[in-house]
Amino acid sequence: MTNSLRPHGHSGGPLPEAREPTDSMPGPHSPGSTAPRPAPSRSASPRTAASSPAPAAPERQRDAFFDNAKYLAIVLVAMGHAWEPLTDTGRTAEALYMTVYTFHMPAFILISGYFSRSFDMRPDRLRRLITGIAVPYVLFEVAYTFFKRWADDDPTQPISLLDPWYLTWFLIALFIWRLTTPLWKIVRWPVPLALAIAVLASVSPDIGDDLDLQRVLQFLPFFVVGLFMRPEHFQLLRRREIRLLALPVFAGALAVAYWAAPRMNTAWFYHRDSAQELGAPWWAGVVMTLALFGASMVLTACFFAWVPRRRMWFTVLGAGTLYGYLLHGFLAKGSRFWGWYDAYAWLREPYGQVFATLVAAVVVTLLCTPPVRRVFRFAMEPTMAWAFKRDATELARDRTDGKHTVRTDRTDRTTKTSV
Repeated sequence: MTNSLRPHGHSGGPLPEAREPTDSMPGPHSPGSTAPRPAPSRSASPRTAASSPAPAAPERQRDAFFDNAKYLAIVLVAMGHAWEPLTDTGRTAEALYMTVYTFHMPAFILISGYFSRSFDMRPDRLRRLITGIAVPYVLFEVAYTFFKRWADDDPTQPISLLDPWYLTWFLIALFIWRLTTPLWKIVRWPVPLALAIAVLASVSPDIGDDLDLQRVLQFLPFFVVGLFMRPEHFQLLRRREIRLLALPVFAGALAVAYWAAPRMNTAWFYHRDSAQELGAPWWAGVVMTLALFGASMVLTACFFAWVPRRRMWFTVLGAGTLYGYLLHGFLAKGSRFWGWYDAYAWLREPYGQVFATLVAAVVVTLLCTPPVRRVFRFAMEPTMAWAFKRDATELARDRTDGKHTVRTDRTDRTTKTSV
């Protein structure tokens, strides 16, 4: 998730079916009810009945469960970035760090896959893919580069759209994953195939850093799992026995992490390097990829089991998690460039670690709020109507709507004259 080790980069009812996302991050919407059109009354004339406008379709409601999950996951992301410089203060801090890094991005990516299920090559969806993912990637890659030049006093830092720096890797990965969605729908064994690709990537040091393909390929299985998840799968995790079981599972994961902290390279959790690049034999890449995939899926299931199903005070923030994700990176990296953790030694004390955790949670929460989203919408959700041609389907729909409006106006004028 982070690229700090490398200068270039990191109620009980069934859940609703997924709908097509309308913003850069997958938009969890619950389906609106499609009430039948009321039949015209017998006293109404055919002309009047035909001219009556159809009732407006009910607005789709966002599903609180997924918004809650996205918000809680992004808070864990920010906390993890705040903990990274503190992992050398003791095994407990490093164990917490490793446990969170096992599942926070897999959970995020699985949700992204779930809400990419309806993606195809339809023109309107391709436009949203460009404006909601590709354009923010370019803008933030450039912004991060200029920020590094200024904050790290590094005027030679190049702008490279092929080498994502820090947090922008997720945007380019999501762009590639979503483009491949139609392919995963036609293969016979999509998840095993995605796992095989991830394993091969982990033992292929020659892949290089272009487009952060190591991360794209090694995180791919979580996206593919999300593509084939169903509402009943998430509902299964809401069973009481699953929620109770999640507690000892998390406790066990923390115990294992505490044991592994001094023995294991945490770079395995970033999925950005091959086994050989981490100084391990090639077969370690196979073992670690499969082991981490299993551990990540178990902890992700435990995480989902404890995500609130009802609306909470933070539910509305789930729509702005990409804002919080990208914007908090400036503060996270700035704290390293400006040496805050070295200048304030008390941050390495237990109460300082708690303080850093709370600050990270508060900052990323504020960055997900509607006012911040309004300010930065030009970069995160640009409309860019000027950049695209209108396809034949949209033009035909507009012509049909225009004719219907003219007929309605004429009917209304005739009715008023007869009265």
